[in-house]
Amino acid sequence: MGKQGKRKEGKMWERFHLALMPNATLPYTHFVKQAHVKVPIPSPKKDEILLKLEATSINPVDWKFQKGVARPFLPPKFPFIPYDKFSLLLFAQGLLGDLIKIMNFCVDIFCYALPIAESRIAFYNTNSLVFDSYHLYLTRGVDVAGEVIEVGPGVSSFKAGDKVAAMLNFPNGDGLAEFAVASVALTVSRPSEVSAAEGASLPTAAATALQALKAGGIKFDGTNKPSNVLITAASGGVGHYAVQLAKLANLHVTATCGARNIELVKSLGADEVLDYKTPDGASLKSPSGRKYDSVIHCTTGIGWSTFEPNLTTNGKVIDITPSFKGMVTTVLNKVTFSKKQLVPFLISPKGEDLKFLVDLAKEGKLKTVVDSRHPLSKAEEAWAKSMDGHATGKIIVEM
Repeated sequence: MGKQGKRKEGKMWERFHLALMPNATLPYTHFVKQAHVKVPIPSPKKDEILLKLEATSINPVDWKFQKGVARPFLPPKFPFIPYDKFSLLLFAQGLLGDLIKIMNFCVDIFCYALPIAESRIAFYNTNSLVFDSYHLYLTRGVDVAGEVIEVGPGVSSFKAGDKVAAMLNFPNGDGLAEFAVASVALTVSRPSEVSAAEGASLPTAAATALQALKAGGIKFDGTNKPSNVLITAASGGVGHYAVQLAKLANLHVTATCGARNIELVKSLGADEVLDYKTPDGASLKSPSGRKYDSVIHCTTGIGWSTFEPNLTTNGKVIDITPSFKGMVTTVLNKVTFSKKQLVPFLISPKGEDLKFLVDLAKEGKLKTVVDSRHPLSKAEEAWAKSMDGHATGKIIVEM
């Protein structure tokens, strides 16, 4: 049986909740309603721990999933149990809509291939409904820091009272809450030198930076050959960690950011910083004329034609915000045997990576830039600020 700490059976806790509500002014559509609700404290299962949260960080992936960036590939498994009957109805509506869109796309391809293009068929006009429902319950913050309250069966590595940092189950995170259940596989001890805000900032953003650099061929064992890396959006959540990690790996770092953050990015270790709004910044040309062995691409809106002339013969662009157009470019580069590569990247959560990052933070080698702090009662402000897209560093919600 799990060991219990301060948990009180039957106690209700607060969670920031994203819900879909009917739009009375426009039939067959709905809108997002943000609310704070009281629900029972969860119980940890096998290999899980219950946390009393101290801080959560917001990542762009949170609201991108809310907007449906991963449809129709999520939810990842069935049965998927939404929060209420209304959610279930909208989930079914959303799934049906995506299936119809896929069928329409396939029919378009088939019929346009026929000699008589006018024979094109349409299954159903999906524009008459808003099919963006079922993903709205998938992510509400996955990066957290807090104190262990209770451990589930089979857990021996943590006990009640331990301070930890964790990545919650993705994409069903419930980090915008007073309590949450975390898997021990993605939880690490948080030393006193690492604040709750720092601990909650590392799991997704810093781990993405670390894994993206590794995908670009960078090692963290002191064996790297001299190389040049470009980091776009270097003042953002992932970017500001990528700059620091690249310098720890002894790379020459060129970075892009807005004019107001140039001095900040230099202070993080960047050797050259470009204002992305200037002609030189838009072209990504290194002020010292260097070509890039790797690029950690942390933003959107930059085409392959801009990257390609700035790369070395075997240069790689690691794209942490992959798009359909980018994936087409990746395929074309493969079939044409291009030595220059555009590599779509998605994080693979690993407990050992989180421990590595927490240790760096403990030693003062990895700093977290905090854009703003918000209480849980105003979590919607943190959410909106992240969606605005101009945060410097990390956005923190504190409990």
